Amino acid sequence: MKFFIRLILVLVSAVLILKCESVCRADEAPNSLSEAEKRGGWTLLFDGKTTRGWRSYRAENMSDGWVVKDGALERVSKGAGDVVTTGQYENFELSLEYRISKGGNSGIMFHVTENNPKAWHSGPEVQVQDNAEGHDPQKSGWLYQLYKPAKPAWATQFENQVGFKGIDMDDATRPAGEWNLVYLRISPQQCEVAVNGVSYFYFHKGDAEWDKRVAASKFAAFAEFGKATKGHISLQDHNDPVAYRNIKIRVLSKDGSVEDPVDGKLPVKGVVAFPELKWEGFEGSDENGRITTLRPMALTHPNDGSHRNFVASQRGTIYVFPNDPEARLATVFLDIRDQVQDWKKDNEEGLLGLAFHPDYKKNGQFYVYYSSAAEPRTSIVSRFKVSADNPNLADPASEQIVMKIPQPFSNHNGGSIAFGHDGYLYIALGDGGGRNDPLGHGQNLQTWMGSLLRIDVNHQQDGKNYSIPADNPFTQRAGAQPEIFAYGFRNVWRLTVDRKTGALWAADVGQDFWEEVNIVKPGGNYGWSIREASYPFNNKTMVPTDPPIAPVWEYDHQLGKSITGGFVYRGTRLPELQGMYLYADFISGKIWALEYDEAAGKVTRNLGVATTGFPVLAFGEDEAGEVYYTIETVDGKGIYRFDPVETAAVR
Repeated sequence: MKFFIRLILVLVSAVLILKCESVCRADEAPNSLSEAEKRGGWTLLFDGKTTRGWRSYRAENMSDGWVVKDGALERVSKGAGDVVTTGQYENFELSLEYRISKGGNSGIMFHVTENNPKAWHSGPEVQVQDNAEGHDPQKSGWLYQLYKPAKPAWATQFENQVGFKGIDMDDATRPAGEWNLVYLRISPQQCEVAVNGVSYFYFHKGDAEWDKRVAASKFAAFAEFGKATKGHISLQDHNDPVAYRNIKIRVLSKDGSVEDPVDGKLPVKGVVAFPELKWEGFEGSDENGRITTLRPMALTHPNDGSHRNFVASQRGTIYVFPNDPEARLATVFLDIRDQVQDWKKDNEEGLLGLAFHPDYKKNGQFYVYYSSAAEPRTSIVSRFKVSADNPNLADPASEQIVMKIPQPFSNHNGGSIAFGHDGYLYIALGDGGGRNDPLGHGQNLQTWMGSLLRIDVNHQQDGKNYSIPADNPFTQRAGAQPEIFAYGFRNVWRLTVDRKTGALWAADVGQDFWEEVNIVKPGGNYGWSIREASYPFNNKTMVPTDPPIAPVWEYDHQLGKSITGGFVYRGTRLPELQGMYLYADFISGKIWALEYDEAAGKVTRNLGVATTGFPVLAFGEDEAGEVYYTIETVDGKGIYRFDPVETAAVR
């Protein structure tokens, strides 16, 4: 249920947000590129100071009716005429912001040639309009007379599955006078239009469906309409005041792809970590011969000096085995399959989190996060204890439910749990599911949804099996849930703690365009759903109570579509990884490593690590600080480690 993505850095101040009118990126001034955008191949088509790179349609110079004013290219007088880029573009992504006047109309055209009296005689147009008071039935963001917003198939499928009808987001625009973000991709793979981070529709320029729609439109009268595969980008003068800024383009390759924007590649590869390991009770097929899989969702350790690894499977079994490359058998530590919702019914549910108490060696306590089979749409955080006479067996009768968390839907349930250096338990929750945060959970402190919770499991308070830490940031805010430590998350996958610094790293899965990495601060607002990563999202114009914090890293959906967060490497086997944050993309199977400068508060390098060829479910860390990643497996070989290239027996 995850789709399309984003790229970098840090919130300057609330003043900048207000100056940018809640639309420009949180960390940059208008008409500038972040370091990650530069690395990713984006360039500016407008510098915010001059009309360089632009001219009037079928003319050598720019009309006086277009001027640069307050960092925007603004149409200010009648007869200004359409303007075009001096360059021509074939396959590309275009991102720009517009501000339309009350009742105003304009447009963004592409593949424009200059063989006709008007730009729109050849170039298809993304409509720009004040949707509230504009008179044209073609609304802003529509491809004029050709395509209009359509709910993605995955969203409809989800709604049918859970019996919920979400809002059809056919107008994500903000009112006249406010800035709106338009994204346009022209690619042989698939073309797309989005407004304020909401994907509107997809199309294939020049296919049979395209030709059919053109033939039924007014553009059928123009022989060259939509025929060119390369041309100018044009901004339309429709006799109304309009302004454009942050005009950025990324040229795509012939096949529509982009290069991975890395600063080099580390000489390491993934290898099967425990090639001989078998899993007690797991056969890879059921009694009817149907294939079954093992989905390792967490790999961790109790930090008790035993050097054992514990793996939680999504179906509801926790295994234990020695941290030895020659280990042959993972035995069942805890089996709660009868209590856990079957992940095959809704693949984001199941046993999702495992964390050992910091004093496990003394108290034998560990915590799990799972979706309840007995109470559908309920997440449970429970405490268990190890059996008194066998360190490799848990006591299933020892369960004490710590929290029950009602979930509106089966996806975006979060599920990561971890103990911080402060001894408190952190619980990552998603917004509860659906497209576009339909219940408005992301910015609502009155609900646990879309938040990172922090609780004290060593004490009880007000009849609960936990207490609220006195320094939780929202305990004094009226109406806020006191368990909340930070908020504005869509679906954290996953939350980890840097064993050296104690920093909380949270990778948040995006919707249509951006994936993000955050370092979580107390009381922080990480933007969802008024932002996706550091970019504007949806038509919400509210000024947030707490200014959104930009992610430390973000990447767009040309590179991947669902982030899998990892760990900061603190092991010894691979010094080249020391201090780097390892993360992956579930869809592309790529793994990267971020080098983060804590003093400067920014990423200095993003390095390629490996391309697995498989969806990466999760990362894990053993007692020595070595990092692993997991994949869904039929043969049991679902845990991988990193080895130097020269010694890696790559599978």
